[in-house]
Amino acid sequence: MDLFGETTDWEVKLKTLLKKYKGKKHPLEYQSTYQLLVMVVLSAQDSDANINSIAPALFDRFPTLTSLSRANTETFIPYISKVRNYPTKANWLLEIAETLQKDENIPLTLKELTALKGIGRKSANVILRETHQPAEGIIADLHVIRVAPRIGIIKEAKDGNKVEKDLMQELPKSIWSEIGMAISFLGREICRPKPKCEECLMKDSCHYYATHHLSK
Repeated sequence: MDLFGETTDWEVKLKTLLKKYKGKKHPLEYQSTYQLLVMVVLSAQDSDANINSIAPALFDRFPTLTSLSRANTETFIPYISKVRNYPTKANWLLEIAETLQKDENIPLTLKELTALKGIGRKSANVILRETHQPAEGIIADLHVIRVAPRIGIIKEAKDGNKVEKDLMQELPKSIWSEIGMAISFLGREICRPKPKCEECLMKDSCHYYATHHLSK
């Protein structure tokens, strides 16, 4: 039963969406788990496009976690100064590098990832999905926070952790790994703040479409 009091087989209703986006790489243009980790931390409250633009110079200078562990704020900050909240993120990443030292020491469980500075559940879920680890949660980025309630899977909430928790209650674990990113891609491409409902493959199952278009 969903949060609107109706019995809904969301696994069936979301099948087309999952098929469209299954396995599609995250928009961050990373080349290794190390790069993904750094870029995920930098991308908080910033755009993937901005992080992609600074990545080549950053990773040319700091190609591994070991090289980053030898950096300090003076040598590191010039490479991320265009990133939102860069002083704090620099401290987080330098602490992560000092803690882990080598790329092969990057943990790949939710508990260990979220123990690192600057990595919350959303970031950890992205890393687990992109490295093909078993899902321990559902990616709940700003697109998922907007789109999942629109579709009608959950009620609206502004907090990503609350959205994730509600989605985990509504959806079977078998689709956790892919569904968050699939909803995110839908939000990036179609279900924008001003949604393009007529183009949406979810419109036949969408609460927003039913109330804003079919009811007219």
